[in-house]
Amino acid sequence: MNLVDRVLTIVITATITSAIWIVAGGSLIENATSISQREATRPAEAAPSPRASNTVGTEQNGAAEAGGLNTSAASLPDERSARDLMVPVLNVRPTDLSDTFSDSRSGGSRLHEAIDIMAPKGTSVVAAAPGEIERLFESDAGGLTIYVRSADRRTIYYYAHLDEYAEGLKEGQRVRRGQRLGAVGSTGNASPDAPHLHFAILQTTEEASWWEPANAVNPYTLFTNR
Repeated sequence: MNLVDRVLTIVITATITSAIWIVAGGSLIENATSISQREATRPAEAAPSPRASNTVGTEQNGAAEAGGLNTSAASLPDERSARDLMVPVLNVRPTDLSDTFSDSRSGGSRLHEAIDIMAPKGTSVVAAAPGEIERLFESDAGGLTIYVRSADRRTIYYYAHLDEYAEGLKEGQRVRRGQRLGAVGSTGNASPDAPHLHFAILQTTEEASWWEPANAVNPYTLFTNR
C-alpha cells in the first residue's frame, strides 16, 4: 500500500471512530439526563416523624406507669387538711376510735390499712373532708362504697359497708366537709352483728384513677395526733 492509500485509510478510520463516540456519548448523556429528571420528579419518601415517635414512647411509658403508684409525685394531706379532718360517723369522737390500721385480714394474708368506726346501723356517715365523688361502687368485699377525691386530686377518702347512700348522691358531685353521704351498715363482707364504717385514706397522684394502686395513710393517727 502506497503512502496515499495509508493516509486515506487512517482518515477514514478516524472519521468512523469519531462518529461512534459521538453517537455513544450522546446516548450516555441522554440517559444520564433522563435519570436526573426522573430523580427530580419522584416523590420523596416520608421521613419518620419525631413527634409521632415521641408520642408512641409517651403512651408506652404511661401504660407502664399505670401499673403502680408513682410515689414521688404523691403527697400526704397537709397539716391543715389533716387538722380539719372530721370523724366521718356522726357523734363519734376521736377518743372513741380504735387503731385497726395494722390489723391483719384474710387469715393474715393482708393488712387492714383502714380503721373500722363502730356505730349502730343507720348512723349517718358524713364527709371527712371536702372533695368530689369520683365513684359510687358496690363490691363483694366493701358492699356499698364511696370514693371521694380531694380538690388537689392527691387524696382519696374511701367509705365502705354503707347501708345506703344519701338521697340524690351521684358521681361527679362536690361535697363539703360534714355533708351526709350515707348510713353505717354491714354490706359486703362485714358482719351483720357489728355494723361499722370501714374508712381509708389513700395517697395517690393527680392522674391516677380511683381503682389504681395507692398508698394507705393511717386515719387514726391523723384524727388523734392534733
